[in-house]
Amino acid sequence: MTESHAPSTSPEPGEPCGASVLSLLDHPGFPGPADERTAPPSGVQDRLAGRLSDFTSLHEHTELLARARGLEATLEAVLASGTALLGARRALLVTALPGGGPSQPFGHGLDRASLGSLETVPTDQSLVARLLREHDRPDRLHSRDLAEDPAIGPRLRELAAHLGLGGCYGLPLATEEDGPLAAALWFYDEPAEPTERQRELAGRYCEVAAPLLAKQLDAEKVRRTTEALRRGLLPDRLPQPAGLRLAARLVPAGLDHSCGSDWYDAIPLPDGTVGLTVGSVSGDGPGAGPGSAPGAAAAMGRVRAALRAYAVLEGEDPVSVLGDLELLLKTTEPTRSATAVYAWVEPEDRRVTLAGAGHCPPVLVTRYGAEFVETSLSAPLGMLSCWEAPGVELTAERGDTLLLYTEGLARRCGPTLHAGQANLRRAAADAPRDVRIDPDRLCAHLLAVCPDPHAGPATDDLMLLAARFD
Repeated sequence: MTESHAPSTSPEPGEPCGASVLSLLDHPGFPGPADERTAPPSGVQDRLAGRLSDFTSLHEHTELLARARGLEATLEAVLASGTALLGARRALLVTALPGGGPSQPFGHGLDRASLGSLETVPTDQSLVARLLREHDRPDRLHSRDLAEDPAIGPRLRELAAHLGLGGCYGLPLATEEDGPLAAALWFYDEPAEPTERQRELAGRYCEVAAPLLAKQLDAEKVRRTTEALRRGLLPDRLPQPAGLRLAARLVPAGLDHSCGSDWYDAIPLPDGTVGLTVGSVSGDGPGAGPGSAPGAAAAMGRVRAALRAYAVLEGEDPVSVLGDLELLLKTTEPTRSATAVYAWVEPEDRRVTLAGAGHCPPVLVTRYGAEFVETSLSAPLGMLSCWEAPGVELTAERGDTLLLYTEGLARRCGPTLHAGQANLRRAAADAPRDVRIDPDRLCAHLLAVCPDPHAGPATDDLMLLAARFD
């Protein structure tokens, strides 16, 4: 295994990626004007052709990288482009964790079992660990034959022989501001190593890729943090009162697409009854879009907390609960609106009293099929000067399941809201019996069969709460 500690140059701060690629033409590793003046005519043409080919190849690969959306797509682009530039077949990339050390590996041409095997290499033998060092980090690593290289640790030599890995070439992806971001290893199927020209191309490509990867890693960190906060605003578990089995599913829309934030809740009340609710808070008033999603998530947490308090105080009257919520929303969140349904459930008698505010009608799944519980039409909370709606009462049979869901799920189930609601009801009615009797399996089944795969990125959360009467 050969390490190179030669200093690597990085693009100047603020320099556009295109400028970095253009600077390749003057790099010592590539033929330049002085070489062309001293070369024979035929040699000049060959060198010019080579320079043009190199520039074209790098331009194509950096364009693919610039078009990648999201961290996973960026990692795949880096590995695929490096594979093409180096003439390799397989590749492995590991990003650096915030506190140091490697994350889970990301592979190209390597299956999950192979990636898992490579994770068992001890740190003192790990090529990845060398490329992620803060200090004394090599500029590159390469071995012509991993299985036979005496500088390679025994565990890695053993895996190389088992997985059919021949030569290996590794590069760090780092910036001056962030330090080591990731380590990439490219593998050949036979003993081999890249040419000097291939090394220069791959090195320059990684110099362009590193700052782009840094931005994707920052965006991913923000996304994960915000998603954790959003989930932390919802119940970490549901109560399971006697006579009632509860299950829920939430698939949040990405923050770059989301226009609001949904909630669900099951609230044990002092008298042994249960309050069930789902709802959705929309952005910052008329015309609110994806940019308001984080604010809507925070507002959702406040609205849900208030609804829990109102449910404890007067949960047996859903109209009063939603009426109080309407007053609070208009007073403290005047630029937002919300849709909601609240149901007061007596598990022992299987009685349900509910009210809705601009929300999709619940679905009651019975042994005979599934039907809508028609709440009267009413406006969302915060839209009119005064919200009013009557309550609806029903008595369920033993074995029935009440489904509460938000508009996002209905819209993903069909081309229109009405069609989506109808498709959701039909899917619940047609679910196999062993699925219908288990609320958790029913939720999973509906999320699997209902969302339209051709609907594009979801702009609303997909929310479902199921309550089965035993």
